[in-house]
Amino acid sequence: MNMSEYQRKAMRTKGNYSTVEEQILNASLGLAGEVGECVDHIKKVVFHGHKLDREYIKKELGDIAWYIALMSDALDLDLGDVCKENIIKLEKRYPDGFDKEQSQNRTE
Repeated sequence: MNMSEYQRKAMRTKGNYSTVEEQILNASLGLAGEVGECVDHIKKVVFHGHKLDREYIKKELGDIAWYIALMSDALDLDLGDVCKENIIKLEKRYPDGFDKEQSQNRTE
C-alpha cells in the first residue's frame, strides 16, 4: 500500500469537524499524544529496565501515521506527495547517505 492509498483509506474514520482548524488541532494534539506514548515506552526500556515491545511500537507508529494523514487531509495535501518531497529534501541534504559532518554544517 502506498501512502496516498493509506491516506484515502484512513480518512474513512476521520469523523466530522466543524472547521479545518478544528481538524488541524485534533491532528496536532493526537500526533503529540501518540508520539508521547511511543517515547514513553522507549524511556521505560532505557531507564526502567522494561523489555522493548515491538508490537506496541508498531501500533503506536500506525496511530502516528493516522494523525499525519489527518493533518495532510486538513491541509489538502496528498500524503504520498508529502513523503516524496521529504525524500527529495533528504537526498539533497545527504546525497551519499547520512553524515554527521554534513548534519552539523548544514546551510539550510
